[in-house]
Parts: sequence; C-alpha cells; structure tokens
Amino acid sequence: MSATQAHNELRTILTTMKRASIQNGPATLAMRQDRLQRSIRLIKENYSALAQAMSDDFGHRSTYQSLLADMVTTVKMLQHAHDHVEQWMQPKVIEGLDGPEAWIEQQPLGVVGIISPWNFPINLAFGPLAGVFAAGNTAMLKPSELTPLTSELLADLIGRYFDPMELEVVLGDADVGRQFSALPFDHLVFTGSTTVGKHVMRAAAENLVPVTLELGGKSPVVVDEAFDLSTAIERTLTIKTFNAGQICLSPDYLMIAQGKEEQLVSSAKAFIEQSFAQIQENADYTSIISDRHYQRLIHLLNDAQEKGATIVNLGPQDEPGFDAQTRKIAPHLVLNATQEMAIMQEEIFGPLLPVMTYDHWADTIDFINQNDRPLAAYFFSDNKEHQTQFVQNTTSGALVINDVMTHASIDDLPFGGVGASGIGAYHGEHGFRQFTHAKAVVRQSEDGASNLRLRAPYQDNLGLLKAFLDA
Repeated sequence: MSATQAHNELRTILTTMKRASIQNGPATLAMRQDRLQRSIRLIKENYSALAQAMSDDFGHRSTYQSLLADMVTTVKMLQHAHDHVEQWMQPKVIEGLDGPEAWIEQQPLGVVGIISPWNFPINLAFGPLAGVFAAGNTAMLKPSELTPLTSELLADLIGRYFDPMELEVVLGDADVGRQFSALPFDHLVFTGSTTVGKHVMRAAAENLVPVTLELGGKSPVVVDEAFDLSTAIERTLTIKTFNAGQICLSPDYLMIAQGKEEQLVSSAKAFIEQSFAQIQENADYTSIISDRHYQRLIHLLNDAQEKGATIVNLGPQDEPGFDAQTRKIAPHLVLNATQEMAIMQEEIFGPLLPVMTYDHWADTIDFINQNDRPLAAYFFSDNKEHQTQFVQNTTSGALVINDVMTHASIDDLPFGGVGASGIGAYHGEHGFRQFTHAKAVVRQSEDGASNLRLRAPYQDNLGLLKAFLDA
C-alpha cells in the first residue's frame, strides 16, 4: 500500500468517526462512564495476557512493574475520571451580570488522535483516554510499533470491548505514524521524544490541530549539601532502575556538592546490592526494549569514558555490566560528566546516571536554566528557604521535593511538560479540561439592554463614557 493510499484509508476512518460523532450528538454522562468502565474491564480481565505480551516485546519485563505502572495505576486513573466526570461536566454559570445570562458549556471536541509510546503501552494509551472519554470524545489510537505483540493484543481487545466508532486502533510502523499525525483530528496527543514531537506538531499545524505533547527531556536531580546523600540516591535509583530507567520522568542527571563522590558511590552500590542481588537472571530487572536502544546506551557510556568520565558499574561484581543477549544493562554512575558528552546532550532512557558537582547549591539553578526546560525536576533539601528558591527560580513540567516521580500518581495534579518537554497537560480534571471545548454561551435579557450601548446614535451615551474614563 502506498503512502497516499494509507493516508486516504486513515482519513476515511477519521471522516466516518467524525460523522458518527456529530450524528450521535454529545455523549451522555451514562455513556462516558460506560466507556470508562469498559476500559477498566479490558485491563482487569486481561492483565495477565497484556503483561506477558509486554515482557515478550521487551525481551523481559518485570511483571511487578507491568502490573503496577500499566495496570493498577491506569485503572485508578480511569476510575477517578468515572467517579468525578459528573461534577466536571457541569456548566459554569457566570455570576453578577446585569441583564443577560452567561455560562460556560463543557463541550466535547470530537475525535481525538492518540500516539502512544512503547515504554508504558497501556498507561500511556488509556491514561489520555481517561480524559478523552470523560470529556465525551471518541478516539483513534496509534500504539507503538516497538511493542508489536502488545499493540496487536491491544487492538484485538479494543475491538472486543468497543465499537469502532468509539475507539479505533491503527497499527503500523513509523510511516503510518507520520500519516496518522497528519490527519485533521479535533485534538492530537503524542507521547515520545522531543525530536519526533517537532515533526508531529509540524504535521498537525497543517490542519491547525491543537496538540498535547509529552516529550520528556533531561530531568535533573539536585541534592542540597546538607541533605542526607544516602536517602537521596536511594530514592533516585528507585526510579532509575524501574523499567530499567525507560521512563520519560526518570532522573537524567544528578548534581551533588563537590567532595561527596566517594560517599555517593558507596551509598549507591549498597542500595543496588540490597535491591538487586543479581541483574542478568533477575525477574525484577527489565531489559532494554530493542537492540538499537541497547547499542545507543552502550555508545553513551563509551563516549563519556573517552571524554574523561569515570564509569562506575553498580551491578554485582561477578556479572558483566551489560549483556547484548539479554539486553540488560546494570545501573551505572557516570562521574565527572560534562556538557561535551553525548550522555548530557540527549535523553538517556536507560539505567545510566551522569553525576556533576557544584561549589554552591544555587549554581544548580543557573545550570538548569541554561538548558531546555525539563519534564520534571527533583530537589532534595530540608532547607525551606532553599526549597522556595528552587520552586520559584526553576521552570519544569513538575517539581518534586525530597523524592522522584511521586507527582505522576496523584490524579488531581496536571501531568505535562513546558517548552521543549511538552505542551499541555492531562490527568484527572486537567485531562477533562484539555479535551473539552469551554464554549461561552450568552442568553440576552428580554429588553436587550446590554446591546443598546452599541446602537447609534452614540451622542447621548458619549458623556457616560467620558465620565467613566475621567473618574
């Protein structure tokens, strides 16, 4: 099938869905809640098969990680939307008007396109869908080609639980993704790299399609000099090793006070030994998604070492630090990291953690502000004044103090980036608002009084305007 044929086929699907959306009218509360409940049922009734498919796609993926991040967390997001959508749907009445009535009608956008990534295939498909369905929309989903077994199973399951006019799945490679992003959706959601996000936004712009882009970037961890370093590195490595660091919110580099490197290494080794007595044969440790991504990470390590970094393998001494057969890479610290290294220039998406040092903690703020705004920033400090300065003087999609990634599981907080790390946010009510058109509605009073000030002749009212301005 040619690119033109593929594009025409996708456009036909979208046109049919748009027509059905208009003919069926706005989704009722009952329909919205039913779609959310069917999403929950799909996950609950098939979680074992989905977890196995994900593990097969990865080479190996921790079942616990799949059940927690892709199943339980996603079900809770969908249930939260189900439980609150009636409240979110209510029109907002504008008070204090003299004459006309006015309110904001919460109107569905129509058909929303979702391009979901491979690292959390269920969470990052149904997470946006929680807001999309709560807002009364229908959707087309393009899951990642890097998890083909999961994507195929997801397409089959969605076909069983949903009518194609509610939720349609499009399978295919990157070329299909490009065709998908060029469709005239009523809104488009993309989760992935900043580089691809630029192409998606450019394609969407041709049809003036509004976008929500969740793009990741380099999320920093800063440890204040007085904060307990062992606690900070334990909480940081907890997330850096989850899904083998293949998370958009994963810490991308660490900044500590000069002279604390030895303590850092000691604490990091002790924590990994306690958490992962072995790596290569450990069912709790996840593989890198593909050979290409595995080789990319090894290149980052080699490049850093060639440019003066000290590489510290935190894995067991009797095991290799990485194995191309299993595609498992042990956690590594990259000490003496510099901006010239590739590992500091691109999002890592793996269990490698560059470490930089500072003379004064406030220097870290300047460093962060000189670079693209991250999806999240993590600041470890018990000093309230330092916390306030960090909150007020850095810009990131989110900020977590004394922990890492905690905000992502709090449904009432917006999830999204800023600048190079993304556009827009969802989760909870923020997802509902993102995928809803807030339509202003005014009903004029019978006497039409507010309209009269615009009616000629104007001379009689000119004095009133001058009196107001001269007051």
